[in-house]
Amino acid sequence: MTALDDLAIVPFHDADAPQRARMLSRLADTELSVALVKEPLHDQVELKLFDLEGARMALACDSEDRLADFFGHAVAYAALPGRVLASLLKADGAGVLVNPGAPSEMMLDASMLDWLTGALENSPEQDEARMRLVTPDAAVVDELAPALADRLADMRGLIAGAALVGVAGENGPAAHLLLISGAPVERQPAIAKALSEALAFLPPQPGGVDITFAEAVTPSGALIFDLTPPEPVIVPPKPKGPPILR
Repeated sequence: MTALDDLAIVPFHDADAPQRARMLSRLADTELSVALVKEPLHDQVELKLFDLEGARMALACDSEDRLADFFGHAVAYAALPGRVLASLLKADGAGVLVNPGAPSEMMLDASMLDWLTGALENSPEQDEARMRLVTPDAAVVDELAPALADRLADMRGLIAGAALVGVAGENGPAAHLLLISGAPVERQPAIAKALSEALAFLPPQPGGVDITFAEAVTPSGALIFDLTPPEPVIVPPKPKGPPILR
C-alpha cells in the first residue's frame, strides 16, 4: 500500500469532491514513474501515450515496480513529481492514467490536469491586518481538518505548531486563519505556498482562509494540530535460543 492507496478510502471516481481533492493534492507531491517511448536522453523525455476512451493518456505509477508489473516486463520510465508531469501533459493536451488496477487508480483527462495545474499555481499575497480571533466555525473545521492535517504532518520538524481559528465578524466568524508557529523566516514563503496549494484543493469557505506566521494567543475552541513527532517503533530483540551442541 502506498500513500495514495491510503487516501483511496473509496475509488477516486466514486469519491466525493473533498476526498478527490485530497488525492489530487497528494498526487502533486508524489514521485511518479511514467512510461517512456525510450530511455531518456540527458534531460529529454518522450512520454509513451495511449489512446484510452477517445483521449491520449500517459501511464504513471507511484512505484517503478507497479509500472513494470502492469506491462509484464521492465519498461523505460522517468521519475517525475506529479506536479511536473501534470505540466508536461497539459502542454501536450494529454491526460494520465495513474496506478491502473490499484486502489488509488485514477484517470485524469486534459481538463482535470488543467484544473490541477491551476490549483498548483495558487500563491498567497502578503498583507497586514488587525483582527480578533474566535472559535472557528464547526462546519469549516469538518471540511478542512483532514486535508490540513495531512499537509501539516509533512511539515513536522519544520514548524513547531499550527492552529485553525476564526476571525470575528458581526454574527460569528467572518473568515478563518491558519496560525503557524516556529517556522524559520527563510522557509516561510515556501510553507505559505504549500499550505495555499492545499487550501486551493478544498471547497472555498466564506471569507476565505488566510495564513499567518505572527505569534498569537489561540482562542478557546481553536483547532490545534498536533505536530509531535511519532514515537519511534522499537522492536524488541529476539530471545536467543538454546546453545547448539555438537
